[in-house]
Amino acid sequence: MADAAKLPPILPPILEIKRTLDGREKRFSCRRLDGDADQRRAVLLFVHDHAMHVHGVDLAPGTITFGYFWADRPYNAYHWLNAAGATIGVYFNVADETSITDDVLEWRDLTVDVLTTAAGRVDVLDEDELPAELDPALRAHIDASKAAILDHVAALLAEIEGESQAFKSLVFTRGERRP
Repeated sequence: MADAAKLPPILPPILEIKRTLDGREKRFSCRRLDGDADQRRAVLLFVHDHAMHVHGVDLAPGTITFGYFWADRPYNAYHWLNAAGATIGVYFNVADETSITDDVLEWRDLTVDVLTTAAGRVDVLDEDELPAELDPALRAHIDASKAAILDHVAALLAEIEGESQAFKSLVFTRGERRP
């Protein structure tokens, strides 16, 4: 979890709470970059404090994530950027139960993810981790959500890249991450 005190101070803090199908919970101290008045959309900033390896993608300490969350979409997206502000990849989480307030964002991770990289790779991940006894209606929701991402991946990536351009000036200066 990144230390919120190390993030740009001009942005208000927000806690991201991710719940999994098996009831586990992870909490991330983030900063709120953007959102709408009716709490249907939020964009969060998270700075990685340690290295991570995600399905063949290396995220160094200091990697910037712009997290895109929508209460009315069946997924969210993490836009990973390196220290120079270049895209590493976009990681879509199939999700539901997204709730956004001024200081807390909660969502349920439905296990299946879609990983895209700057090199053009698109991989569907973790379908094998879905429980065998999964409710058929939830399984149908997961399948439809995955299809919504895959059927529109180019447009979604363009939307996210476009929005991220507006936020880079808050985090990067002259091609490098602000201290």
